Amino acid sequence: MKKILFLITTVIFFAVSCSSGDDNETGASTDTFNRQALLENIADNIAIPAYQNLANDIEVLKTAASTFVATPNESNLQSIRTAWLNSYVSWQSVSVFEIGKAEELSFRNFMNVFPVSASEIEANITSGTYDLNAVSKDNEQGFGALDYLLNGLSDSNTEIIAFYVSNTNADAYKKYLTDVVDRMNDLTTQVLTDWTSGYRDTFVSSNGSSATSSLDKLVNDYVFHYEKHLRAGKIGIPAGVFSGSVLEDRVEAFYKGDVSKTLFNANLTAMQDLFNGKHFGKNTSGESFKTYLDFLNTIKEGEDLSTLINNQFESARSTGTGLSDDFSAQVRTNNSLMTQTYDELQKNVVLLKVDMVQAMSVRITFIDADGD
Repeated sequence: MKKILFLITTVIFFAVSCSSGDDNETGASTDTFNRQALLENIADNIAIPAYQNLANDIEVLKTAASTFVATPNESNLQSIRTAWLNSYVSWQSVSVFEIGKAEELSFRNFMNVFPVSASEIEANITSGTYDLNAVSKDNEQGFGALDYLLNGLSDSNTEIIAFYVSNTNADAYKKYLTDVVDRMNDLTTQVLTDWTSGYRDTFVSSNGSSATSSLDKLVNDYVFHYEKHLRAGKIGIPAGVFSGSVLEDRVEAFYKGDVSKTLFNANLTAMQDLFNGKHFGKNTSGESFKTYLDFLNTIKEGEDLSTLINNQFESARSTGTGLSDDFSAQVRTNNSLMTQTYDELQKNVVLLKVDMVQAMSVRITFIDADGD
């Protein structure tokens, strides 16, 4: 009888141990924080309004492109450039949401790979044969391709306009410009429509704590975007942090030249606003990563973790204030300020990727390729 009881006890202990191990492995959380309220705030007050804003700006861009193609002159060139930049700034508020239809479409890659391949763009224009839906064409379209087509064909506005007027391939340049803008409009419309016609409810209802739940996936997307696209893509790569030498052509809006700081600041602000649950375009806030950490009373070195994270956002912003508007010029003339900005951004990688995700019992599922 004693042997039987011992065996039963051993089996129960083993089962409980395995169950506990599974929970830890999947990052399951047992706290009582209202995850659904957080997801509702992000969907209704941040993601959808930001996508609507981008869609509106892309529509303006589409109209400006049509006007320029019909009448290529300096006034219309300036108008489409303005529409392009406004859309590019708006993009910075949605690029983190690589989830749902955006993930399915590889939205971020098709919209904002940089640098683009000028030689491939020219080859597409010359041949007239290309498929912008192909994954291999992601560096031949999007905001970067428009940067080349509107700013990079020449240093002279007159000569840029000539590509669309008197060049032997003028009609092909017009068609490619139109196709790129139409593709951006189509992708944006698909993602926004998905959010507003069903995905919003799917996103909110997946309020559990498994690796496939909305919050766990969103936290992974957030950390990935901060680390790979903001810290590395906008600052670290052009500064040569990973290559050992500066890469001045690896900046956003390389051909325009003087807006890479504007795009960096827009994305930095969007990332901090999302952390704090700040409603898009408003001064009100709701449930967020910050309020979740505060609910958990997450303390590090005697300070609220949410305060440390916000302070580090501000420190990175402050250090970046001295950067040139043109990051390509910055890495050539004073790269140390770029690397200092990178270092300040890196400090938040630790707070977000280690401390925040551990507090929320979220497991990082993306593959870290740069060893940091």
